[in-house]
Amino acid sequence: MTRLILTADSSSAGCVVSAGHADLAVAIELRMVWGPPRSDAELAAFLAARTSQEPGSHWLDSVPQLRLQKFDMSELGLIEACERCETVELWMETEPNAQLVLIWLLDYLGPQAKSLGIILRHVDASLGETEPARLAEWKFPGVAINDHHLEIASLAWGAYRAPAPHAWFNLLSKDLSVLPQLRRCVLEMLEELPGRATGLGASELRILELIAAGYEHPFEVFPHFKQRFQRRVFGYWEAGALLEGLALAPMPAISGLAEWPFTPEMHNLRERYERYKESRLSLTALGKAILAGTEDFSRHNPIDRWWGGTRLTNDRLWRWDPVLLVP
Repeated sequence: MTRLILTADSSSAGCVVSAGHADLAVAIELRMVWGPPRSDAELAAFLAARTSQEPGSHWLDSVPQLRLQKFDMSELGLIEACERCETVELWMETEPNAQLVLIWLLDYLGPQAKSLGIILRHVDASLGETEPARLAEWKFPGVAINDHHLEIASLAWGAYRAPAPHAWFNLLSKDLSVLPQLRRCVLEMLEELPGRATGLGASELRILELIAAGYEHPFEVFPHFKQRFQRRVFGYWEAGALLEGLALAPMPAISGLAEWPFTPEMHNLRERYERYKESRLSLTALGKAILAGTEDFSRHNPIDRWWGGTRLTNDRLWRWDPVLLVP
C-alpha cells in the first residue's frame, strides 16, 4: 500500500520521497497569498477527479505522469486517492502560504479527514532545503485529525476569504494552538495589509529599507535572501510584482528599474533578463519620505490589489498597525 504525503512545495515533496518518508508526495502549489481568491467551484475542481481541467488546475499536475501511473492515480480526486493509500500525512511548512493551503485542505476534507485517518505532521523546518539523508533522520510529531483541527481550520479559512479582514484579525483572540503555526501566519498576513502610516505592506516596506541600506540590484532585495529580507509571505514572482508596483507607479517610490514586466517571457530573453538583473535601484524622494514616516504611498498612487478575500482600493484601504485594524 502507498504512503502519501501532501506538501505545499515541489522541492519539499521531492525531498520527503528521497528521504524515504513517502512512496508518493504531492505538492499542492496554489498560491493563496497573492491575487484574487479562487471561487469555491474552482477550488473544488482543483481537488476533484481529472476531467477537463486546464493544465496547472489539478492537484496532481505537479507530479510526473509516469510516477502517477506507477501508483494508478493519474486521474483521481484527492479523496479517492487518499482512500487508496495506506497512510496519508500532511507535511505543511511554517510559511504563511503553506498554512493557508493547510486550512483550506482541512476545510475541504471536513469529517472525511478523520475517517480517512489523515495525520498532521507538525513540521517546523524547511524540507526543500534539507539534505535527504538528514531529513530521513528527523521525526516530526504527528497527530490524527480531530474535530478541533477541523473547527479551527474552517473558522480561519472562512475568515481569510471574507470581504473584510475583521474576522482574520479576530483570530488573534482565539486559541489556535491545535495548528501550531497558524497564529504566526495570521500576524504575518496582517502585516502585509497597508501600514497605517505608509500605505505599504511589510514586504513592500522591506524592499525600500534594503535599497536604502545600499542593495541596488533587484535580486538583492528579493525574499530568497531569507535572513536579509526577513519576511516570509511572498515568493519570487510576487516579489517581482511588488518591486514593479513601487517602481512603475505614477509617483514611484523607487527609480532605476531598467526592464519589465517581470514575466517568464522576460526571463527567457537573455538581453532583457540581464538588463533587469543589472538595474541600479535607488529611492525617490517619495520613497525616502515613506521610510522617514512623513509620506503615504497611497496618497499619491492608485491601490487595487487583493488580500485574501478583501479587495484593497484607495477608497477601501484597510490598514494595519500593531494595535488595531482600521479602514
